[in-house]
Amino acid sequence: MTTEVYRDAWGIPHLRASSALELARAQGRNAATDRAWQIEVERHRVRGTTAAFLGAEAVVWDRFARQARLEDTARRCFAALDADTAAWVGAYAEGVGDGLAEGARNAPEFAATGLEPGHWEPWVPLGIWIATHILFAGFPTKLWREEVARRLGGDLATLFATDGPGTAGSNGWLVTGARTETGAPLIAGDPHRFIEDPGVYQQIHLVCPDVDVVGLAVPGVPGLAHFGHTGSVAWAITNAMADYQDLYRERLRRTADGIEAEGPDGWHPVAHHHETIEVAGGDPVTVEVIETGRGPVIAGDAPAPGGSAPAPGGSGAMSGGGGAVTEAVSLRYPPRVTAALGFEAIPALLRARTVGDVDRAFDGWAEPVNVVQAADTEGGLLHRVAGRVPVRSEANRLRVVPAWEPGHEWRGWHETPRAEVGDFAVMANARGIATPLGVEFAPPHRADRIAALLRESTSWTAPGMAAVHTDTRLASAAPLLELVAALDQSRLGPGAAALRNRLLGWDRRMAADSTDAALFAAVRSAVVRRFAAHPALEPLSGSFGYPEVFLPWLYLPAKIGYALETLLTTDRLPGIDRAALVRDAVDEVAAAEAAPAGGAETTWGERHRLAPWQALPAPGGEDWPGLPGDHDCVLATSSVPGVTDLSARGPAARYVWDLARREDSLWVVPLGARGVPGDTHHRDQLPLWLRGDFVPVVTDFELLTPEHRTEENHDH
Repeated sequence: MTTEVYRDAWGIPHLRASSALELARAQGRNAATDRAWQIEVERHRVRGTTAAFLGAEAVVWDRFARQARLEDTARRCFAALDADTAAWVGAYAEGVGDGLAEGARNAPEFAATGLEPGHWEPWVPLGIWIATHILFAGFPTKLWREEVARRLGGDLATLFATDGPGTAGSNGWLVTGARTETGAPLIAGDPHRFIEDPGVYQQIHLVCPDVDVVGLAVPGVPGLAHFGHTGSVAWAITNAMADYQDLYRERLRRTADGIEAEGPDGWHPVAHHHETIEVAGGDPVTVEVIETGRGPVIAGDAPAPGGSAPAPGGSGAMSGGGGAVTEAVSLRYPPRVTAALGFEAIPALLRARTVGDVDRAFDGWAEPVNVVQAADTEGGLLHRVAGRVPVRSEANRLRVVPAWEPGHEWRGWHETPRAEVGDFAVMANARGIATPLGVEFAPPHRADRIAALLRESTSWTAPGMAAVHTDTRLASAAPLLELVAALDQSRLGPGAAALRNRLLGWDRRMAADSTDAALFAAVRSAVVRRFAAHPALEPLSGSFGYPEVFLPWLYLPAKIGYALETLLTTDRLPGIDRAALVRDAVDEVAAAEAAPAGGAETTWGERHRLAPWQALPAPGGEDWPGLPGDHDCVLATSSVPGVTDLSARGPAARYVWDLARREDSLWVVPLGARGVPGDTHHRDQLPLWLRGDFVPVVTDFELLTPEHRTEENHDH
């Protein structure tokens, strides 16, 4: 068996092997040598053991990972794989084991935390996939709607729809040959995720006798599930914004024999046990893991023996026939129910030659639910949804539902919609093809803007797509600017009047060097803070008693920031004088700008800096660059208005797949190909990513630099 590793000028790995299993092993070994720290952190995240080397701050995640049964679900999903897919995933895990010691020696984070590289069991890649996507569909939004309904009234439950969670999304577009210079399709886009260091996507080229594919891999997971180009067919995905996870309010009671939960047909014993989270520099934390007939309990506890425990959302214990009864919240999610992720689709995608091959592969996809676009060199086009969405009551989709009432069970799976492709198709998390499957979607601004830009030309090229990727027009500014325009200038001071006129003359582009964009952002944040302080919304300002891991979905200023368009235009908040809020915000910002620090105005890029997530941040922090763009721009470098102008989320990669010639395709990631601090290729793509430039896709091995070659015989 032969394996060869090559690198291009940007350190991107190109792996060639004599069989599919050896290729999987080589990909695993490469992940270990290039991303050892990253993938070991992810392995520990699955198991809920990160606090053992990262300290007390990591307990929040570890508790959730254990209570949600991530490791056990991954083990079940692996056990349910067919033999060929299991062998393929197992070969990848073996490859990680082959390279992990070498990778750990090159990664200073291991020594800094005292972490020793661990053993990769074959289920681990599935666990990493689950942990990466368990919060992807934003089920905690149902907790928020529940609390809004409880505190403000059921008719306001959806008041803060953004549409959509503030944690995941993507742009994607397919342009047919009718609008390209070559007459062949182009597929382009950028997945929006938390920007991580190292990056969540890895550029890679995989080759064996029946595979030749370039694409974006998730370190720790074999193959290329989301973005790939085999030469004759290319595909890409975005988050469909489907609703496929349910929350149940559970009644729990402790009996002499254990714990029981109340279902529609009475009380039944539930599985439960205790686990211990080890904490570096702190005392161990004990977690009770409970699973009812609906799913794992992810908030709340059963009553303590002889007493009661507080329930999530502020509910108290109740008296019941079997002793004290408390309420908790359980999570029902498809992989836990079906033991299926759809991993069998990934090897099929690697071998795909046509759109039909891609379509058939995604027929078996499960988690997460995505919108897929694909095109091939024979003229085939695809625009569909892939994944499993349960059929159940409308109440399940909106809020936490009572487990003890009938009518909330799952009743099979929705058919996944598909659509015809005209001259182009856009997927940007907005309402569209996936509407029947979701509740909240992204606002239409990104999708509409991409479509408008694509209509401007019939001769698109791969390099030309940068103009779409980097567009910074902020259509969502309109409602706030309309209120600014309506302000009575006679009631504004000279500074506020001047600020009003500047905002109305602004081109609505969130350019990094724009001082007007910075002023708009400052006014917007001031408006958000005033909304958050208003007595009408005060009931939503406190803690609801849910685990801290759900805080991003439950923090009032952040919810207002993302839903500001709705709150500025809705007629469902008659007690809030929005014109007064905007006037006061303009006055505040004008006063602050009257004496700017150093005498110079601040640009948007000075306020809007990259803030990537790092499992082990550098002591004292780092000076990250300023960014153009904003949450509702095509260039979606998200801030959280009213909370921070820093950007922790944005394009985790950009790609353009060219179906005329694969070698004319382009890609870039925020940092670099390798996750080793100080390595030449750790952050060498950052300047290009900031400018909107790309790295060329190289597929000719004659143009690559050989790194090493192995000839071994492995028994699988």
